[in-house]
Amino acid sequence: MDNYKITDAIDRSQKEREVLLKKAYKLIAAGVVVRDPQRLDIRGTLVCGKGVEIDINVVFEGDVMLEDGVIIGANCILRNCKIGKDTQINPFSLVEEAIIGEKSFVGPYGRLRPGTRIGNSVQIGNFVEIKNSNIASRCRINHLSFLGDADLAENVTIGAGTITCNYDGVNKSKTVIGDNAFIG
Repeated sequence: MDNYKITDAIDRSQKEREVLLKKAYKLIAAGVVVRDPQRLDIRGTLVCGKGVEIDINVVFEGDVMLEDGVIIGANCILRNCKIGKDTQINPFSLVEEAIIGEKSFVGPYGRLRPGTRIGNSVQIGNFVEIKNSNIASRCRINHLSFLGDADLAENVTIGAGTITCNYDGVNKSKTVIGDNAFIG
């Protein structure tokens, strides 16, 4: 690569960083706590309520809405999602095309895949992955579990290492778990 191409690439990177810093400073001016504006990437539209906190190395892509009191931990990626009031996304979590209710938490190392809907006061713990599922209020899925194509009613507890096995090699079936169930 010749010097011209290197210089051009560096110039583009510096301009992009300036744009990202302006977005971060705009959030700070609106009252959002941004731990380090130089380590925040907003690659789309980010709407924040009051009392929002964003830690380092967070990437927002597409359309993201953070309601009042949301806390985003370090090293998270949020893509086309809505996070409800007083919810916490713990470090190293990925939330894509999902909706999370109020007073819930995800992670650390949680992954919410497209089509996931989480109710209020839900606990999604360490190394939990959820795909295309509806999780009603007050459910607990605390660690090392996978739920795909599942509907959980209210107040369900999913024990450690639990998975929904609803693919027979040809068809995917919906897993339905009723109110107050304990699965382990």
